[in-house]
Amino acid sequence: MVSASEGSAGHNGRAEPLPTFQTGFPIRPGRLVEAATPEDVREAVAYAGGRGLHVAAHASGHGLPGPVEGGVLIATRALDSVTVDPVRRTARIGAGASWGRVIEAAAPHGLAPLNGSSPSVGAVSYTLGGGLGILAREFGYAADHVRSLDVVTADGIARRVTPEREPELFWGLRGGGHRLGVVTGLEIALVAVERLYGGSIVFDGAWAAEVVRGYLEWTRTVPETLTSSLAALVYPDLPQLPEELRGRYVISVRVAFTGDVAEGERLVAPLRALGRSAAVLSDSLREMPYTESHTIHSDPPFPHAYYGDSAVLGEPDAERTVQAFELAGPRAPMMTVVQLNHLGGALAARPEVPNAVPYRDAGFLLRLLSPLDGTEVGAVRALYGEVGRVLEPAVLGRSLNFSFGGGDRTAGFHEAETAKRLAGLVSQYDPAGLFGGPYEA
Repeated sequence: MVSASEGSAGHNGRAEPLPTFQTGFPIRPGRLVEAATPEDVREAVAYAGGRGLHVAAHASGHGLPGPVEGGVLIATRALDSVTVDPVRRTARIGAGASWGRVIEAAAPHGLAPLNGSSPSVGAVSYTLGGGLGILAREFGYAADHVRSLDVVTADGIARRVTPEREPELFWGLRGGGHRLGVVTGLEIALVAVERLYGGSIVFDGAWAAEVVRGYLEWTRTVPETLTSSLAALVYPDLPQLPEELRGRYVISVRVAFTGDVAEGERLVAPLRALGRSAAVLSDSLREMPYTESHTIHSDPPFPHAYYGDSAVLGEPDAERTVQAFELAGPRAPMMTVVQLNHLGGALAARPEVPNAVPYRDAGFLLRLLSPLDGTEVGAVRALYGEVGRVLEPAVLGRSLNFSFGGGDRTAGFHEAETAKRLAGLVSQYDPAGLFGGPYEA
């Protein structure tokens, strides 16, 4: 086990901040453990438990660990193994592996994982939060496809958790996040997808209201084999951006469809028809190998500081949704990316082995993200509060995967009954609250 010594880097007895993709909230644990093996994780949890210290895990760093100030942070990035079984159509994934590694390992076998939009996100941590992937309406949440998990609980015991072995813990780990232990790896089913029809249509943001209304109407017509989202932002005026985007407000529809190209073209025809009244800046819809699926969203690949939150919605009113986009648009006090994900389809189905993924009846997920380049977090929260009040009649809760606020709000991630059941698991497996304490409805 490789470990940063306590107080090794500062006069205040804290370790140096850990390099991370999310740079807006420095992480300063009392001890940093660079785990090379699952046994290192077990030893680190036992060390923390014996001293009553908070403990959290860190993989790719897109999100943030639980409370760890003065506690033990376990970096799992070295546990990045990926092993594909093409016969069983499964993958064993280490806690530090990114979705990009899983995609690369599965592709030669004509298989794909249920990954998110960014290939650099940690596959295991994303799945523990539910895992809303780019093919989610067809196949459901990534958590629905987990076969087993290897986890170290607060008592320092390494457990193999399956539907037959500790079924209640198996239920809670899939969708409950990180509060029940440190997952060192999992086995997950893959899907037989080699290629897809996808990409984005980018419209001039001057027609954002028309595009929002048109998109909401269009989503009522598409099959569950098509997963999509709508996103808007004001691009900064930077020389590294394409000239047509610099300083410009744009709104984009992103599409991923596993059917054939002809059917894909037919399904997106109403979106292209919006171009009769809205200026189209680009159209990248095409057939592509699954290994190029990250180009649909083209998420930033570089570390940066940001604050984000989310609202799980039932069926939002079109005019209220337009207003929410306007609040986060060019007149917003800071740059804000607003994204609306279409849910439903397989996401609404209850998996054969139930799990803790919440809000199955939701129709949409609204996501907000703002760079913190000198912007005060309080101002960002105030803007998000305005958006939330506009959408309040449709709000069901929040998404565990898409809340990047440094742990400032922990309520709303699960329905009341699910939160109560998860709290029972915490009292059983982590009564001292090493991993962050109880769940809130």
